[in-house]
Amino acid sequence: MKLASIGTSRIAEMFLSAAKKAGGIDYIAAYSREEKTGKRFAEANGARKVFTNLAAMAEDKETDAVYIASPNRLHYQQSKLFLEHGKHVLCEKPLTTTAAQEKELYRIADEKGLVYAEAIMSIHTPAFNLLREQMKTIGRIRTVNLVFCQLSSRYPAYINGELPNIFNPELHAGCLMDIGVYNIYLAAALFGKPESIVSDACFLPSGADACGTALLKYDDFTVNLIYSKVGQNYSPSEIIGDNGTISIASVSQLTGIDLIVDGRRTNLVEYEKTRDEIMGAEAAFFRDTAANGGSPAYEFARTASLLVREITDEIRRQNGFPF
Repeated sequence: MKLASIGTSRIAEMFLSAAKKAGGIDYIAAYSREEKTGKRFAEANGARKVFTNLAAMAEDKETDAVYIASPNRLHYQQSKLFLEHGKHVLCEKPLTTTAAQEKELYRIADEKGLVYAEAIMSIHTPAFNLLREQMKTIGRIRTVNLVFCQLSSRYPAYINGELPNIFNPELHAGCLMDIGVYNIYLAAALFGKPESIVSDACFLPSGADACGTALLKYDDFTVNLIYSKVGQNYSPSEIIGDNGTISIASVSQLTGIDLIVDGRRTNLVEYEKTRDEIMGAEAAFFRDTAANGGSPAYEFARTASLLVREITDEIRRQNGFPF
């Protein structure tokens, strides 16, 4: 696979490092609005081409696929451009802003025989399948608490009067569309579509949400989601059954997973893994799915991704998000 990228952020650097170690991916081109920035990023990450025009990069005959790590609001239009030019697309979360947009892009991808996928770490790691298997051992599940509160490194800048991208609602950013996606993804992938959703959100003066909660109600159990970009949690998430509990230190990386039965704790997944290990799994998934023209894992990922969009659509509707 010959890969191009959009975006020069730290997350793009981490993904490209993981993709290189996963193997079978030749990183050939970088896009940036500024040529100087693009050249610096390309040199640092091993690309030999730099584009400052997206249309020109989409028409590049050498490129097979593109990885998109631009601001959220641009995901839909950029993904559409590259799919229409016959390129496989792996886009950072959220894949699109709305479920309707995502359905449209899946249609285009299917018509052209392309892979269109979300770069989400958790469901592609071996830890996810292990978690699903271990859930069978803890009995009847009644309560699930998924917590991800991470104090943003950009919050001090916001407090000092700046408007970082992550707190700019014009870019379809904020806590729900960043941190909250991980909580919702795990719930959607493990438990499917909820019967109902009750949610709340707290907003900053910029109009972006700072934190939020959502209660996903299923037939005989509930999943409680808590997420924030203006504070840091130190307690784990838990899946609680009547025969035991699974504790999860990180819902985004699926690390630090313990099984607790009769008060005895057994570590299932270590607490520390490198980003290359975690993000390498999603890179390998994208590489293999594109090479094989699809897979059961791809269909599962698409179903989960679309459900995540539907849940976030409803949470935004309930709380009057500005986008």
